[in-house]
Amino acid sequence: MKKILILCDGKTGKRFVERVACTYTSENIYYVVSMDKLDIPNAKPSQFKFYQFDPTSLYKLANLLKMEFIQVIISLKTSLDVEISIKNIRSVKSQLRIVTLDSWGLEFEDPNMVVVNTNELLSSRLLDYLPNVPVIAQNVGIGEGEIMEVLVPFGSSFVYRHIGALEQNNWKIVAMYRNQRLILPSPKRMIQPNDLLVLVGEPSVLKTVYRAIKRELGQFPAPYGSNLYLYIDMAVEEENSLLKLIKRTKYIHRNLGDKLYIRVVNASNIELLAKIKSHRSDDIIIDIDYMSKGYEDIILNDMKLMDIGMVLISSKLFAISSLRECLYKSKIPILKLSKKPFSKLKESIVVLNSNKDLEKISTTIFDISSQLSFNLELFDFNEESSDEKARIKEHYENLSTIFSKSIKLISEEANPIRFLKQKENFLYCLPFSEKILERPLYSIFSTDTEKLYHRLGDYHQFFIPTQL
Repeated sequence: MKKILILCDGKTGKRFVERVACTYTSENIYYVVSMDKLDIPNAKPSQFKFYQFDPTSLYKLANLLKMEFIQVIISLKTSLDVEISIKNIRSVKSQLRIVTLDSWGLEFEDPNMVVVNTNELLSSRLLDYLPNVPVIAQNVGIGEGEIMEVLVPFGSSFVYRHIGALEQNNWKIVAMYRNQRLILPSPKRMIQPNDLLVLVGEPSVLKTVYRAIKRELGQFPAPYGSNLYLYIDMAVEEENSLLKLIKRTKYIHRNLGDKLYIRVVNASNIELLAKIKSHRSDDIIIDIDYMSKGYEDIILNDMKLMDIGMVLISSKLFAISSLRECLYKSKIPILKLSKKPFSKLKESIVVLNSNKDLEKISTTIFDISSQLSFNLELFDFNEESSDEKARIKEHYENLSTIFSKSIKLISEEANPIRFLKQKENFLYCLPFSEKILERPLYSIFSTDTEKLYHRLGDYHQFFIPTQL
């Protein structure tokens, strides 16, 4: 049996020994040293040896340390008692592992010591009771947040989504609790309001997942950011189109976002630049870049500095493949504006297929449609039916109920591109996946409506990232 030495004093020390006696006594033998006599009813004589003396006494402690202990645990009332006891132990056993309770902020440069700070423990435990704060496992794994417990709120972006539709890269749902019952997750299991999810993964990834779960309708462009961003390249845009682009962007900003940042590159026309600058206000910030930098140097840096939640861009610029790749890396929703008027828009459209990404972007579609007062239409062009498509339909219908946002399901036996081109104006919503990065020429023989997005380039299009 492994021998463990406990130096204790006061109520905390006594309570610790009581818990050890009730719970963890099967394979260890404990030698307990205390100033006062301890009465521990559940302590078995075969596994507990009690000594009553001052633990700061080097003579008495040295005699006890002649035995081979694997660990010493210290819980004493004063910092002086702790420091002297550790000094005495080290004079006899220089490599023995010591775990000490610390309420005073003690510091030790000793690789074989573990200091348990009581103030950190208590504050962390109180933090668990705050609303909208993730509960992190403190004593499992490395205790840095790789195990997290999250309650799914009623209006969460994860509500009524199937677990199989979640892209769980570097994180995983390992358990869920519903009505005080444990449910083991499966791909077909649907997440419901007030489910308690247990997540395991990289701590930094879990923080992002937590924010995504807690995100509720009516907050877009959150959780991506709080501001809008319009990117203008004066070397590409025509003057008339550029001024209309700014006008449409300002209309959108009145409904979404805190601030609007307008980034102008390749400034050349002084007169046109003056017209652009005239739109400056307290919540419209115009930044002009006179240096010839690459897209990534400008856009990705702005994303970090300006808390951007949605990027607005013209159809001409979005057609540039290198710029599309840069926008894809930003993991921010992209609103590509066409030449059609935006203020007259009345509906947003989703084309149904068996792509799981349609579940991932659903809440953002409902969110922007609600805030801009758009009707939401789901088009099913009668591809081969599948269980996945049925689950996606069910998901959108459930969201329609929970968010009180009606949707219209339209089934047509027609070419989707030709059918949609007959409509006058709409916002086409689709996942911003790697399919969008392909050059249009490569998709000429494709039947995938997402790959053929450019065939509907005359309409406004909303690209929503699928990766967390």
